[in-house]
Amino acid sequence: MAPREVVERVAQLREIIHYHNYRYFVLDDPEISDAEYDQLMRELVELEAAYPELVTPDSPTQRVGAAPLEAFETVRHRAPMMSLANAFDRAELEAFDARVRRMLGVDSVEYVAELKIDGVAVSLSYEEGLLVRGATRGDGEVGEDVTQNLRTIRSVPLRLVHPVTIDVRGEVFMSRADFEELNRRRAAEGQPLFANPRNSSAGSLRQLDPRVTAERPLDIFCYGIGYLGETGLPAKRPATHSEALELLSELGFKVNPHARVCRSIDEVVAFCEHWEQQRRSLPYEIDGVVIKVNRLEYHDRLGTTAKSPRWAIAYKFAAEQAMTVVREIVVNVGRTGAVTPMAILDPVRIAGTTVSRATLHNEDYIRDKDIRIGDTVIVHKAGDIIPEVVRVVTSKRTGAERPFVMPKTCPACGGEVVRPEGEAVARCINARCPAQLVEGLIHFASRNAMDIEGLGQALATALVQQELVKDFSDLYRLTKEQLVQLERVGDKSATNLLNAIEASKSRGLARLLYALGIRLVGEETAASLAAHFKSIDALAEATVEQLMDVPEIGEKIARSIVDYFDQPQNRAVIEALKELGVKTSEDAPVPVGEQPLAGKRFVITGTLSAMTRQEAEAAIKRLGGTTSGSVSRNTDYLVVGASPGSKLQRAQELGVPILDEEAFLNLIGGGPGGDHRA
Repeated sequence: MAPREVVERVAQLREIIHYHNYRYFVLDDPEISDAEYDQLMRELVELEAAYPELVTPDSPTQRVGAAPLEAFETVRHRAPMMSLANAFDRAELEAFDARVRRMLGVDSVEYVAELKIDGVAVSLSYEEGLLVRGATRGDGEVGEDVTQNLRTIRSVPLRLVHPVTIDVRGEVFMSRADFEELNRRRAAEGQPLFANPRNSSAGSLRQLDPRVTAERPLDIFCYGIGYLGETGLPAKRPATHSEALELLSELGFKVNPHARVCRSIDEVVAFCEHWEQQRRSLPYEIDGVVIKVNRLEYHDRLGTTAKSPRWAIAYKFAAEQAMTVVREIVVNVGRTGAVTPMAILDPVRIAGTTVSRATLHNEDYIRDKDIRIGDTVIVHKAGDIIPEVVRVVTSKRTGAERPFVMPKTCPACGGEVVRPEGEAVARCINARCPAQLVEGLIHFASRNAMDIEGLGQALATALVQQELVKDFSDLYRLTKEQLVQLERVGDKSATNLLNAIEASKSRGLARLLYALGIRLVGEETAASLAAHFKSIDALAEATVEQLMDVPEIGEKIARSIVDYFDQPQNRAVIEALKELGVKTSEDAPVPVGEQPLAGKRFVITGTLSAMTRQEAEAAIKRLGGTTSGSVSRNTDYLVVGASPGSKLQRAQELGVPILDEEAFLNLIGGGPGGDHRA
């Protein structure tokens, strides 16, 4: 047993070091010299080495200590990390404000405007004040557990000032100066350079060895609360977002100092315009401003769409521009066969990224701007993301420039490239084109399509390259023996993939139509088509006129559908899918007079075992109910699966009836394909 004076000294040292870490890494206002800090840390290390039983997870000595991982585990967020809708000008911000005020029925709304840090979003989970988990955003519902890497970031507190249970959202970033220094070191060591600070931050967070992450100069700004427990709070729960930011600061988190409460949308616009001009004065990269309704009560009332909250929006700065030279123009083939010209450029820095390629969209775009191979051009990033040629600098032409001619055959398969009448995009019409197939497989397997977990970019590419999959139906012919021959596919992952493929057979007509990637047919259009025609056979025989009888189907979409089913190879794939057991019909809807859930509003949280969330929502809608992404006083039922998020606590606070999965299945009649008795 350690002597009492040693126990007391260790506790005292931890408190002192935690305090000075906060002063240095969060407030950027140190009170002691580096030498004095190092002496305190050295004493703590020596005492813990002599008395290892005193080592605790929140000790400052434990920021780097975990062994390298073989792979990252996944973790489900207690509350989803949703993406934000974008605004690009004043008019779109004003439209957002008008929409918010109309939905709330008020004349004015107070907002908080915050700098949009160009980094990597993460979630930090604390139990009674101790850091227990850190995760990447992932798909918003599930991220990767990168706890041991986040612990190495000095501005991430291992222990909070107050013993609260909380999930905190933050943005991990790297300053410009630190990024340049990191690249200088890598160049000296002969290592490849990072393209920009964001890429270096993302790469550093995904290191399996935390010692590598610890060597990278990462920082974090915390900007929101995903979940907040009831105990340990220093004061009452925050009623506004600005109070939530104050709470984060009080708990010991690093919060960006430039957040501002705005009394009107005019003040928001002024804030955005100021920082768009001053963005380069900051030591880190920003790509816009995030605007949030301040009152948290309004967040519940406004709710969310399927992808983003209605109470927040991201204003994206106008793209920076640079001058460079077009060295070549090549074409890429997408999953729908779109043949897109791409400019190969002399590398140039734009908005913190080295750009060597830029989209040219289509043949008309090239002709209208008169872009030629060898031209000097102005390039920008559309939405600060996609490099795009803005215009040609004709004064720099020498006469050696060459016009571009769109190829008549596909560069990937040699198939015919055609440009449908009235359209700007040329397309490869070969359904077995390998370039289309890789992207098509990824789309086919995506969550809202056939939901085949484990079928991503690398595996899709391997399946096509090894000629194991030549069209979608071949997925359902794969064997374990074939899969385990592929690189990085073991026995267990092969079994899991085959199980996921088998389960996908029952997804239903709507999701199959979306999965097939028929041009212009998105999720909502696919659902409308499935509800109207009931089977893929009936849809395949429909004329343009019959298709246009479906609400929301115009002539352009109708012709696209007819063209798809006119292709013999597409018909052959569908016949093969039917023979292999894929469901190609839709369950008959419950008659309107027999819809037991009519007028009822549901929210789902957690993971259901008997069906996917999309299938559960489809069952609710088929019985007349509606679904929402957030719990409010207007919610009639919360359906709770495994690992529920903060919606469960919110429902309990509001007295919303809660259904476990068994009760929910009984309510809808047994599942997505049940008899739907109420």
